[in-house]
Amino acid sequence: MAESMQGLKRTHRCAELSPEQIGETVTVMGWVQKNRNKGGLVFVDVRDRSGIIQAVFEEGKSSPELIAKAAGLRAEYVVAVVGKVQRRSGAVNSNLATGEIEIIPEELRVLSESETPPFPIEENSRTKEELRLKYRYLDLRRPDLQRNLMMRSRVATLTRQFLAEEGFLEIETPVLIGSTPEGARDYLVPSRIHQGHFYALPQSPQLFKQLLMCSGYDRYFQIAKCFRDEDLRADRQPEFTQIDMELSFVDVDDVIDVNERLLAKLFDEVLGVKVPLPIPRMTWKEAMDRFGSDKPDIRFGMELTDVTEVVRNCEFAVFKNAIENHGTVRGINAKGQGSMPRKKIDKLTAFAKDYGAKGLAYIAVQEDGTVKSSFAKFMKEEEIQDLIQAMDGENGDLLLFAADQKKVVWDVLGALRLELARQMELLDKSDYRFLWITEFPLLEWSEEQNRFTAMHHPFTMPMEEDLKYIDSDPGRVRAKAYDIVLNGNEIGGGSVRIFNPEIQSKMFEVLGFTEEQAHEQFGFLLTAFKYGVPPHAGLAYGLDRLVMLMAQENSIRDVIAFPKVKDASDLMTEAPTRVEPKQLEELGLSIAAQDE
Repeated sequence: MAESMQGLKRTHRCAELSPEQIGETVTVMGWVQKNRNKGGLVFVDVRDRSGIIQAVFEEGKSSPELIAKAAGLRAEYVVAVVGKVQRRSGAVNSNLATGEIEIIPEELRVLSESETPPFPIEENSRTKEELRLKYRYLDLRRPDLQRNLMMRSRVATLTRQFLAEEGFLEIETPVLIGSTPEGARDYLVPSRIHQGHFYALPQSPQLFKQLLMCSGYDRYFQIAKCFRDEDLRADRQPEFTQIDMELSFVDVDDVIDVNERLLAKLFDEVLGVKVPLPIPRMTWKEAMDRFGSDKPDIRFGMELTDVTEVVRNCEFAVFKNAIENHGTVRGINAKGQGSMPRKKIDKLTAFAKDYGAKGLAYIAVQEDGTVKSSFAKFMKEEEIQDLIQAMDGENGDLLLFAADQKKVVWDVLGALRLELARQMELLDKSDYRFLWITEFPLLEWSEEQNRFTAMHHPFTMPMEEDLKYIDSDPGRVRAKAYDIVLNGNEIGGGSVRIFNPEIQSKMFEVLGFTEEQAHEQFGFLLTAFKYGVPPHAGLAYGLDRLVMLMAQENSIRDVIAFPKVKDASDLMTEAPTRVEPKQLEELGLSIAAQDE
């Protein structure tokens, strides 16, 4: 039977108690983690978000009624315990923050009873994620998830404090906006009043934060909910949170400076990790050439080596054909992996094919210097040795090569490099390595749309010295764009914005927009730009992804209170759900018949 807490007031959270409180009478409230009945001696672990405290009900110190009541407690009962703090009579538990002390109860109230949970409430749960997400309110009681969400709260609070001190204003932007078809799919919201018309949920506050710069607010930020109707991965959700900012009268270095200091503060105060400043910078081209990725993980080497010229005149058809088709031949050196079994190399080849490779060529240099290779018979001995030398190959190394168009080779070796690092256990989650990637291409060619598309968005400023190529060679134009990368993950990105109407018109022209289309989609912004627009730039972080890396988790689901699963559904509330016909009628909508 549940009891009232009338007359009781919690004095401490469980793990806020320490030897300093010895001799004090305290009141704690929380959930029963564990109950151990030794007959006349009952140990009850009480848990709240701060941690666990042990309460000891013992003959001679507690009444028989109190001991009997404690013996009847079950896991997840909600209790209030009033008692005196004393030093542990038994062994100290070094795994608990409160391991030196215990409570000798004078009063015990059962505030709420609990059925047996469908899975144990414990750290590092092995219960299937689907079951845990169905009962997410129970899953969230686990100490590791609670630590993650408390870390997330701390990051948000510190961010607000830091940006406020830097002169930023926190301003909310609308959640119901107009749809802009460029980019990922929008989530659409039908209008009841304007039937046949739809709002979109924002993929980012981009246009509104630029308008705020036009309005003279100078420095804006927002911790903003954003929405994208796209396929999910471990680090993606249909709804996610950005730390979003925009600054006026600045250039690239100004944005980078304030954000480096923000990151240094967050990692120092939350994790006790010192981020060396300035954070290194690398151009997009250098990152692709060295790592095959625009978000390179620099915790380990294994960089790509261009061996196109070394093998240009060889007779190995795979290399020869790639070079003749204006492609490239590049390789990576997996140090110490020369004895890798053929079966494992075949698995790497299959992995490479998933990223567009037709195959994977290899040279395994044995410890005794002998060479095993998938293509040695097609090349002269000296050509093989030249290739090994170009790759800095030593006895015991495994050299892997891809030959194709540059983008394919980048994709294949960039992914292969990370896969090998995982297999070789080179990825230390506690080693935080930051990197700025700059000078992205302004545009990328879309085979699907048969036109150039914006690599970031249509409002990104080209580098002034490249504007002369905008008509003759658009793909050559670099952007004043920058991403901040942490351990191979893009955690934030931004750019200097176009504020010159002529450059903006040219950008729309290159992207294939007619003047009418540009005004139809972005007319309010373009009109605002006629009334005095300051030079401005911005950046947005993925808060979920940042906290995931700080918490050393593998999925952003572990740092979001109520996440969706891969098909964008919520297993707990069973959203999305069907709605009543009356609701559809009010919206002027009907659902096309679908096969169940």
